[in-house]
Amino acid sequence: MTITTTSPRGRAFMRGHEGNPLTCYLDPVGVPTIGTGFTMRSPAVRRALGKLGINKLVPGKTKITAEQSDSIFTAVLADEFEPAVVRGSPKNRSQHQMDAAVSAIYNLGVGAMQWTWADFWRAGKAKEAAAYLGSHYNTAKGKTLPGLVRRRKEEADLFLNGRYATDAAVKESTPKPPRKPDAVVKEAQEILTSKGFNPGAIDGWMGEKTREAVIAYQKAHPHLEADGILGPATLSQLRRDAKALREAATKGAGSAVGSGALAFMAGLPWGWIAAGALLLAVGYVAYRYRDVIVRRWNSWRGEEAKV
Repeated sequence: MTITTTSPRGRAFMRGHEGNPLTCYLDPVGVPTIGTGFTMRSPAVRRALGKLGINKLVPGKTKITAEQSDSIFTAVLADEFEPAVVRGSPKNRSQHQMDAAVSAIYNLGVGAMQWTWADFWRAGKAKEAAAYLGSHYNTAKGKTLPGLVRRRKEEADLFLNGRYATDAAVKESTPKPPRKPDAVVKEAQEILTSKGFNPGAIDGWMGEKTREAVIAYQKAHPHLEADGILGPATLSQLRRDAKALREAATKGAGSAVGSGALAFMAGLPWGWIAAGALLLAVGYVAYRYRDVIVRRWNSWRGEEAKV
C-alpha cells in the first residue's frame, strides 16, 4: 500500500516540535503564529482560518480552541503538505519517511521538497538524505537556532530509523538535571539572565529556579500563559526580546561609525551626521520592535502589557 498521509504518531511528533499555543504570538523573526505553527504565509492556513472568520492574526488577541487547532492542522496537512511529499518522493516511501518529510517541509515550506536532501531521497539514497537533512536547514535569518538543530536531527533519525521523539518543543521543570544539558533551555536561561530574571545557573536544566524565572517573565508578558512551561510562544518572545537588543546595538553603532567615516572623508561635520544616522537607526529598530517597547513600558507602569 502506498503511504500518502501522516500517521497519528507523525502528527504528535510535529506537535512536539511546533507546540500548540492557542493565542497568537510572534515567532523569533516576527511572524504572527498560532496553534501548531499556523501562519498566514500558508495558503492552506489562510483558507482554514477563513472558514472560522479569521482573516488576520493579531498577536495577543487572536485565539482559537484546541478543537479548532486540531481541525486546522488536519486540513492544512491534507491540503498542502502531504500532497507535496507524495509528489516529490519515491512511491515506496515508508510511513516514518512520510512523517519525517511532512514535518520538515511543514517547518521549511513545501519548496524544501526540491532541495538537496530530497534529491538524495529521490535517487534512492536514504542514508545520504537523512545525513543531509540532519546537518542543514537549521537557521533563521542567518542565526543557528538550537531548536532547529534538534528538530533536523530528530527528523533525520525518524526518516532513517523510524524513531519518534515528541518532547522537543515544550520544556517542563524536572526534579533532577538531565544527563546532557538541553541547548534550548540553556539559551532561554541566558536570555532570562540578560533580562534580569534569575534562572539560577546557566546549565541547560529546567529546574525549579528556572521555572520560577520563566513564570516571572510570563507574568511580565500577559499574552503568555504564566504556567512555568518553556513552550514555543514563550521561547519566541524571549528570542524576540534578545534580537531587539542586538539590533539596537549593532545597527545603531554601525550607522554612527559608518556615517561618521563617510562624512569625515567628505569634509563634512561628521559628528552631526553620525548623530542623525544613529537616531534614524534607533528609530528603525524601535518601530520594528514596537511591541517589545510598549510591553516593557506598560509593565513598568503597572498596566496591562498589551502586545
